[in-house]
Amino acid sequence: MYVLEFKVKGKPAQYQAIDEAIRTAQFVRNKCLRYWMDNQGVNKYDLNKHCRVLAQEFPFANKLNSQARQSAAERAWSAIARFFDNCRKAIPGKKGYPRFKKNCRSVEYKTSGWKLHDPKHISLTDKNNIGRLKLVGTWDLAFYPVESIKRVRLMRRADGYYCQFCLDVEVKINSQPTGKAIGLDVGLKEFYTDSNGNTESNPRFYRKGEKRLKSRHKQVSRQKKGSANRKKAINRLGRVHLKISRQREEHAKGLARSVIQSNDLVAYEDLRVKNLVKNHCLAKSINDAGWYQFRKWLEYFGTKFGKVTVAVNPAYTSQECSDCGAIVKKSLSTRTHSCQCGFVLDRDWNAAINILQLALSTVGHTGTRILDPNASGDLTSTFAGEILPKQVESVNEESPRL
Repeated sequence: MYVLEFKVKGKPAQYQAIDEAIRTAQFVRNKCLRYWMDNQGVNKYDLNKHCRVLAQEFPFANKLNSQARQSAAERAWSAIARFFDNCRKAIPGKKGYPRFKKNCRSVEYKTSGWKLHDPKHISLTDKNNIGRLKLVGTWDLAFYPVESIKRVRLMRRADGYYCQFCLDVEVKINSQPTGKAIGLDVGLKEFYTDSNGNTESNPRFYRKGEKRLKSRHKQVSRQKKGSANRKKAINRLGRVHLKISRQREEHAKGLARSVIQSNDLVAYEDLRVKNLVKNHCLAKSINDAGWYQFRKWLEYFGTKFGKVTVAVNPAYTSQECSDCGAIVKKSLSTRTHSCQCGFVLDRDWNAAINILQLALSTVGHTGTRILDPNASGDLTSTFAGEILPKQVESVNEESPRL
C-alpha cells in the first residue's frame, strides 16, 4: 500500500465538520468494542453488521458514510485481533487488552463517501457536510488511476488537517548493483557506526528542543482549565512536539535512503526497542535516537530499490571479537574492544563487523530477512508493509512534510 499525503485547506465550518466525523468514527469504534465485550463469540463480520444498528439508533452516526463506519469497526477488530495474537504467542507481560479511545485524530473512508474532482480538490459526499477541500502538496494524483485509491484518510494534527490517499500500487525502482555490503550498529553516542568504520552523529532532536518544550508546558499550566487560552497553549505545545517528531522522521528517512542506494546488502540489529526503553536511565535517549524509524525506512527503501536488508540477532555482537571470535566481556562504559589476540578496535565498529558477518552467513534475497536465533538455519522473511507485532510495525510510505 502506497501512501500519499496532502495538507487540506478549507473553511472553519469544514474543519468543524471534519472534527465531528472524527468523533463519530471514535464513537462507532468504542461502541463496537463494547459490543464485543458484552457478547461472546463476536467476530469481525458481526462488528460490521453492528454498524448498521448504530446508524439506525443514533442519527449523528447515520451522517457518517457507511464504509467509514465499517472502517471504524475494523479498527476495533484490529485491537481485538492483536490481543488474541499476543495471547496465543504467550508474550510476557501485558497482552494489550483493547481499550476505549478518547482522543482519535482521524477518520477513514474506503471507496465511497468521497469524490476527486481534480488532482488538487476532493469532496466528501456524506451527510457531515464537509464539502470540497483543497489539497496542498507536491504529489500528482493524476499519475495514478482513481481505481487504485483504496482508502482516503482525514487526519487532524497540531498544525492543521491532512488527507492521506492509500493506493494499491507497487512502487519499485530498478537500481544498478554496487557490489557493496554493510553492517550497521546503532547507538546513543553515534547514531550508527558501519562496518567500514564510518559514523553518523546522533542529532538528539528532543534534547535540543527540551528548553522550548519546558517553556510551552509552563504556559499550559498557567492557564485556567477549560479556557480558550489553555487550548491555544496546548496547541502550541503540540506544534513543538510535532516538529521534533518530523525532524526525527526526516533524519531517519534521508539516512536510510542513502545507505540503501549505496549498498546491495544492509545488515542491522533486530532490536526490541520496546524492551530497551524499560531502562529508565536510557529511555529518553533511546526514544530520541529513533532506531525504529531508521529500521522502518531501511526496510521500505530496501523493497523499493530491490536491495537486501537483513536483521540479525544482536546477542554478543558487542562482546565477540570480529577477528578471532573470542568473547570479551565489557560494560557499556567501555568504548574500546581489546582482545587477547591483539585486536584493538572501537566497540561499535567491532559490533558492526560482527553484524555484517552474521548477515553474510545466510543466502540473501530481495526483501527483509530476520535471523531467528532459536532456529538452526531456518529463516523467516518480513517485508515492508506487513504487520509484525513482535518485530516491526507496518511501514508508512513516503509523504511530504509540510
